[in-house]
Amino acid sequence: MASLRSATGGDLQGFAADLSVASSAEQLVHEYPGVQILVNNLGIFEPKPFEEIPDTDWVRFFEVNVLSGVRLARLVLPSMRRANWGRIIFISSESGVQIPSEMIHYGVTKTAQLAVSRGLAEALAGSAITVNCILPGPTRSRGVGEFVDALAKERGMSFAAFEKEFFEKVRPTSLIKRFAEPEEIASLVAYIASPLASATTGAALRVDGGVIRSAF
Repeated sequence: MASLRSATGGDLQGFAADLSVASSAEQLVHEYPGVQILVNNLGIFEPKPFEEIPDTDWVRFFEVNVLSGVRLARLVLPSMRRANWGRIIFISSESGVQIPSEMIHYGVTKTAQLAVSRGLAEALAGSAITVNCILPGPTRSRGVGEFVDALAKERGMSFAAFEKEFFEKVRPTSLIKRFAEPEEIASLVAYIASPLASATTGAALRVDGGVIRSAF
């Protein structure tokens, strides 16, 4: 929180809870009514062979990656409708378009976010409430950074060497050939959340480093 306050210079307030639980989402919106901008950034990932993914993992991934955002969007919509203004943003992934074979359950939840985002945007047609999905590529978030660091150490490699191999073998379609920094994703989110993006809604917006091999 201190680092965020320093970076933004704003008045920040925290809320600690498990937002994959419905009661936590309800408590959050009760404590902070009138939300105008919602960024659904809660997510988990875990590489695992398909045949080793039990039902409990599928349910857990859906609860965290999909239903957390669905619940929050449902809870903040009434106040946005009253104001006839709002921004709902889902942080999906390029994995929602190109399902990764090493974590299919994760990819499926990211595809689900695309469907929810587009469907909700359709439901809000004619209003000044926009709904969009951001599709980052591999990003050096704290969780990914720690995960990659641990894997690199296990193999006696530096982060740079592991990164080079990852983009040669696992994400060879990347055009930037590196992990994006969180700030590079945040800049697009900031724009979509602003009044400047009033004509952008129902969109899947890529900041994937060119991983997705499509011009559209």
